[in-house]
Amino acid sequence: MNTRTGSPETILLIEDTPSLQMIYKAALTRADYTVETCGTAASGLAAFRRLRSSVVLLDLMLPDRTGLEVMQELMTMAPQTCVIVITANGSINKAVEMMRAGAHEFLVKPFDDQRLIAAIENARRALHHRPQVRGAETAIQVLPPFIGHSPVMLAVYDKIRSVARSMASVFITGESGTGKELCAEAVHQASARAAGPFVALNCGAIPVDLLESEVFGHLRGSFTGAISDKLGAAAAADGGTLFLDEICEMDLNLQTKLLRFLQTSTITPVGATKPRKINVRIICATNRNPLEEVRLGRFREDLYYRLHVVPIHLPPLRDRGDDVNEIAQTLVVQMAREEGHDFSGLSPRVRELFRGLPWPGNVRQLINVLRNVVVLNAGPLVTPEMLPPDLLVERKMPADEAVPECLERLELGNLAGRTLAQIERIAIEDALSRHGGSVPKAARELDVSASTLYRKLDAWSKADAAT
Repeated sequence: MNTRTGSPETILLIEDTPSLQMIYKAALTRADYTVETCGTAASGLAAFRRLRSSVVLLDLMLPDRTGLEVMQELMTMAPQTCVIVITANGSINKAVEMMRAGAHEFLVKPFDDQRLIAAIENARRALHHRPQVRGAETAIQVLPPFIGHSPVMLAVYDKIRSVARSMASVFITGESGTGKELCAEAVHQASARAAGPFVALNCGAIPVDLLESEVFGHLRGSFTGAISDKLGAAAAADGGTLFLDEICEMDLNLQTKLLRFLQTSTITPVGATKPRKINVRIICATNRNPLEEVRLGRFREDLYYRLHVVPIHLPPLRDRGDDVNEIAQTLVVQMAREEGHDFSGLSPRVRELFRGLPWPGNVRQLINVLRNVVVLNAGPLVTPEMLPPDLLVERKMPADEAVPECLERLELGNLAGRTLAQIERIAIEDALSRHGGSVPKAARELDVSASTLYRKLDAWSKADAAT
């Protein structure tokens, strides 16, 4: 029985292999779809001009033109078209390129009927929920739950809106505290899956021996301590979005199983013998350089290319201009309401200070600073005297408004005339020196992750060697 909503329409299939044409058409016909098949780019484009199908199944390699060229021409005629790319395993990189150019999803041969039908249904749902283009108004609209109107963030908002319309995997990068989970939630909420669950899993916070169970679930008695069946994060996200944070922390063996899950859309809980079909969108994030992790052998190259379809990089707070003050203004009023205090905003000197600080902990550090201020003070404006003394390590304030004893204690010398990057390096090296070279201890004092310091130390070492 057909349970699909909406008026009947013809699915256009452009595939040059006659046997595959027959297989795909038969599967779609059994699912109560009307299908028109074409074997060349020329005949496919002619059929599209006549049918204007909203969903097109497009083989990557055609005898007369490439799939990318055909897709670009299709989307020039009808930008809202959902193109599902069909590719062989050896051409996944080209399929990823098409996803970045606007394809909705790609299927890797061979795939079963269920996977094909699920891809069509996902495309139809995306079309149903796809917002209409509203011109210049959209370009300046902030995307909840983000705060800030800086040019770099407006570009991020636009990318989130664009990728949300597809099923493409999203790979979010950025320093710790930049809001990678907020970004993942924004993609989910702007997508056709917004009514479904959003399940977040931090791969770096779960012991390696428990991570497979957390992702894929387990059956009672499958290992010591498994006293009941457990629904894993992947199954819990069925019909919605699974967000894998700190993906580069995932064990290599589990990476293999994750790759199989992405290829087949099936999971096998620990202790189970029969796989289970699920329908989820994957979004992942890391504060590392994923390509460097691939080079070092800590992250599978094939998994990287499968996940790194649409990259979104979140800029550090220090590169977002006056966003820091817009965020701080919003948060301090909100926190004051929660604490029963009377704060209405920031003093001009604090605004100037916040613009000049490097914020190594990014928005997370800003939140902690403001919480400290609101809890310990009554208001009405945040002034320099209220700020935690160690915050002023990175910038020397005028004598009448600074906390000079902090700078004297750190013995960093005169910072005037130095660049922000130089000051950051001085502060980090000073912290390492006072903690006997211990990166974890220095990271705790500076309120950043140890991986951030390791990455900076590695970059400085390479730069020094080059000079």
